Amino acid sequence: MSTSKEMMYDWNTIPWRKLERSVFKLQERIYQASSKDDRKTVHQLQKLLIYSRSAAILAVKRVAQENRGKETAGIDGLASLTEKEKLELAHTIMSEPLITKAKPVRRVWIPKPGKDEKRPLGIPVMEDRARQALVKMALEPEWKAKFESTSFGFRPGRSCHDAVETIYRHMKTVPKYVLDADIAGCFDHINHKALLDKLGTFPSLRRMIRAWLKAGTFDNGSLFPTTEGTPQGGVISPLLANIALHGLAACVKGAFQKKKRPSDGHGESIRWKPVVIRYADDFVILHTDLDALKQAKQIAEEWLKGMGLEMKPSKTRITHTLWEIDGNVGFDFLGFNFRQYPEGKTHCMKNTHGKPVGFTTSVRPSKESQKRLLRKIRTILRSKRNISQIGLISLLNPVIRGWGKYYSTVVSKDVFHKMDCFIFRKLWSWAKRRHPNKNRHWIAGKYWLNQTGGWRFGIKGTISLHKLSDIPIRRHVVVQQHRSPYDGDAMYWSSRTGKHPEMPKSFATLLKWQNGFCPECGLFFKPEDRLVIRYPRGRIIGQQEMTVLTHEYCHLSSEERCALTMHHFTEEPDEGKLSRPVLKTSTNREVRA
Repeated sequence: MSTSKEMMYDWNTIPWRKLERSVFKLQERIYQASSKDDRKTVHQLQKLLIYSRSAAILAVKRVAQENRGKETAGIDGLASLTEKEKLELAHTIMSEPLITKAKPVRRVWIPKPGKDEKRPLGIPVMEDRARQALVKMALEPEWKAKFESTSFGFRPGRSCHDAVETIYRHMKTVPKYVLDADIAGCFDHINHKALLDKLGTFPSLRRMIRAWLKAGTFDNGSLFPTTEGTPQGGVISPLLANIALHGLAACVKGAFQKKKRPSDGHGESIRWKPVVIRYADDFVILHTDLDALKQAKQIAEEWLKGMGLEMKPSKTRITHTLWEIDGNVGFDFLGFNFRQYPEGKTHCMKNTHGKPVGFTTSVRPSKESQKRLLRKIRTILRSKRNISQIGLISLLNPVIRGWGKYYSTVVSKDVFHKMDCFIFRKLWSWAKRRHPNKNRHWIAGKYWLNQTGGWRFGIKGTISLHKLSDIPIRRHVVVQQHRSPYDGDAMYWSSRTGKHPEMPKSFATLLKWQNGFCPECGLFFKPEDRLVIRYPRGRIIGQQEMTVLTHEYCHLSSEERCALTMHHFTEEPDEGKLSRPVLKTSTNREVRA
């Protein structure tokens, strides 16, 4: 069999940008066809992508080079592939991308954070992982056009902060009852037949996915068959779980109809539809009426039975955002605590009509997440008693900075100050244990810097420990409901995520840094705008001029703008589809979005 053109290159000389652009264009077409419910075109384009060389090489790159689990082997013991082995694997995938058999997965048990329970992971072999990544490229754009707007888990372009901000918007001015639910063993109990029927894909791909689901697990030297569930460790498993849970929100909402109050003012009042927000297998349902919420819970339980799933009783409860129910007020979701506090008219929030509502809505780090941070810091301090101060700070800084960045989009300043005090106490105990015969003034002078704003654990001119209170609070801008990375709006996704296959890297970086707006005119960039990079002109004394991205019109001088305007006025109009003026080609510093 003849090798592909890309196989002539060494692994490090493959034109990755070109391959990504080629695959992304096919994904865009799949998304557009799926949005129009054109299943025939979707299946044709999916076959074209699966059998393409570019997609096969990218699939191998993602599982053997970019994935964090690239060094974890399956039952074949193959991991950490060399460049030659990556090329050989890509050639194998190209020759036969869809097969009807799959090797069993290796069962690995990992502990759950802060618990004695362990979670099972199924690690497929490297070849199956590459094929799963290839199939995921084809299936993801199709289902991105179908997924509900309130589903946020394991979806590109959406994050847990989008889910948190969406919940806040729905409860900030109205107290609501909340069903905080968790699905018991979601990945392990999904009904295979129901999932395959919901996929509705072409036969060869259906057989391939069925082979992965029925591959079996290899645990402690024994092979066990799999009659239900998806291996929680496979590349395609999160997507399959999302597909299995797709339709839950629509089913719950569809059971509620808005009923108008009779003209005489008596009778049943309006029944608002509940709000269902899901992140992977965790979801919450919000409603102002307790009976309606209980009804929504029954509907959700019946729907989950059809997929072979059920709610976990120990993690499912009904509470209220403002009032106490069974000793509980508010709820925790994704590590955040949502709650409302009664306040007077001068301090409470106001509704859309400007009237005080009598309470304030608070979203902050949950108590459990604070305990996990302190537990992790305590573990580092106890296990590294003989480490140097520089080494200790190098271990603690990523933990503190990562935790603080995650919670820097909500009201966390008071929590950050409290956590800084706890961390200081633990560091003080660590320092005293190292020098039991020294007084507190000597210890403070050796390990702490007396700076503006308080003491800071560190070494002058070398390194210092991050403080949570130094992290600024910046509100998260929630993703627009029906947006998708495959919708063709490179401007929106470049300014939001800082990367996009169809946007030059220099443009995407500046769009992300500028938050998507032009520094000259202050307006947001639109897809139809022509953009240009403005580089610094010479050496600037005093305030330094920076490289920025601007509108082409904003970049022009006043004389060039006048000439451009006069040219537009003096140009003759097109002759009704017979001729048109020739457009000037774009340079390497501009792009038509």
